Amino acid sequence: MLSLEERRAIIELVHREVVPAMGCTEPVAVALCVAKAKELLGELPERVVVRLSANILKNAMGVGIPGTGMIGLPIAIALGALVGRSEYELEVLKDSTAEAVERGKQYIDQKRISIELKQGNCDKLHIECEAHWGGHRAEAVISGGHTAFVYLKRDEEVLLDSFSQSAAAEAAGEVELSVRKVFDFAMTTPLEELEFILEARELNKAAAESAFKADYGLSLCKTLSGERERQVMGESIFSRILSYTAAACDARMGGAKIPVMSNSGSGNQGITATLPVVVYAEEVGASHEQMVRALMLSHLMVIYIKQSLGRLSALCGCVVAASGSSCGITYLMGGGYDEVAMALKNMIANLTGMICDGAKPSCALKLASGASTAVLSAMMAMEHRCVSKLEGIIDEDVDKSIRNLTSIGRDGMNETDRMILDIMTHKG
Repeated sequence: MLSLEERRAIIELVHREVVPAMGCTEPVAVALCVAKAKELLGELPERVVVRLSANILKNAMGVGIPGTGMIGLPIAIALGALVGRSEYELEVLKDSTAEAVERGKQYIDQKRISIELKQGNCDKLHIECEAHWGGHRAEAVISGGHTAFVYLKRDEEVLLDSFSQSAAAEAAGEVELSVRKVFDFAMTTPLEELEFILEARELNKAAAESAFKADYGLSLCKTLSGERERQVMGESIFSRILSYTAAACDARMGGAKIPVMSNSGSGNQGITATLPVVVYAEEVGASHEQMVRALMLSHLMVIYIKQSLGRLSALCGCVVAASGSSCGITYLMGGGYDEVAMALKNMIANLTGMICDGAKPSCALKLASGASTAVLSAMMAMEHRCVSKLEGIIDEDVDKSIRNLTSIGRDGMNETDRMILDIMTHKG
C-alpha cells in the first residue's frame, strides 16, 4: 500500500509531466528559449543565434508550426522573438496571429536568424539562444527538459546558472517507480485525486476531431476511416482506435493551432497514451472510474519508462506511449497486475527498435502502428499469452524487461541516431 507521501509525490510528478502543449515540443521549446532571451534583452533582437543538440535539430526540421502553414525552425524562432511569451511554456506561441506570421517571414528574409549544431558534449535535449540588440546580448539555455532553463545572462550579469546542480536536483526530485507501484497507484488512489487526468481526454479527443474536418499532413485518419478501410477492417473498436490516434497526430504535426496533452515532453506520447484508452473505454461503455484509472495507469506507466529512457533518443516515443495505453486497455478488458505485466512484455518484444527520424506528419503512421500493437498485446495478455524470458530481450522480471528496452534506446542506438541525422541533413 502506498503511503500518503508517496501518493502526493506521484500526483505532483504527473502534474509536471502531463501538460498542455501547442505544436511539436522541440521547435516550441526552441521558441520558448528565444522568447526568454528576448525578454531578458528587453527589445526585439536584431539577430538571434541558436545552437541545438542533434536530437532537437532532428525533431524540429520537418514539422509544421501551429497557425503558420510553414515547416521547421526559422518561423518558430522568428515567432518566439516577435510574440512568444515564456510564461506560457509549451504554449509559448499561442498569441501568434496571421499578422505575426507575416512579420516572421520578413524577419527570416532579413537574415536575422542563425541555426547551428551544438558542438561538444551536451544533453540530448539542449537549446542555447543568444539574442543581440544595440550592443547588448542576452543568453538563455534550456537543457534536460523542454522547459528547464539552466542558464540566463544579460550582458555580463549572470541571472541563473544551474548547470552543475540540474542533474543532482533532477535525481533528488525523481519519484522511484516500478510497474507494481504504478499499477497500485492507479488502482487504489482515491478517485477524486486522479480525475484531473481527464483533461488529457478532452484536449486530445478535440485535436483528433479537428483533423477529421480538415486536411492535415498525410490525413491518415481519413484513410483509416474511409470506404477502403471499412472493406479491409470493418467498422470496429480497433479501426476507431487507429483513426482517432492518427487524427490527433495529423493535426498536431500538420501545424493545427490546437493544444494537445503531452506526456514527458512529447505531444505524440500524450496522444498515444490517451486516445487508444479513451476510444476503447467509450466503445465498451466503461464507467467513469474505469476511464480515470485506465488513463492514469497509461500515463504514469509512460512516465515511469521515460525515466530511464530519457527525454529524447533514437527510439520512437510511440513505443513507450503505446506500452502505456496497452496497460490501460488491458485493465479495461478486466486485467489485473499480472495481465498488465504480460501486455508490457508483449509490447517490448514487438516494437523495440522503431527509430525516431524526427517529428513530421508521417509520425501518424508510427502512432497508428503503436496503437495497433497496444490492442494486440492487451488481447494476448488477457489470454495469458506472453513472450517468454527465453526470447530476445524479455526477462522474467517486467521491470528488467523495461530497463532492457530503455538501455537499447538510450545507449545502444546512439550510432543509429547519428546516422539518422546525417541522412536527414544531407538529402539532395
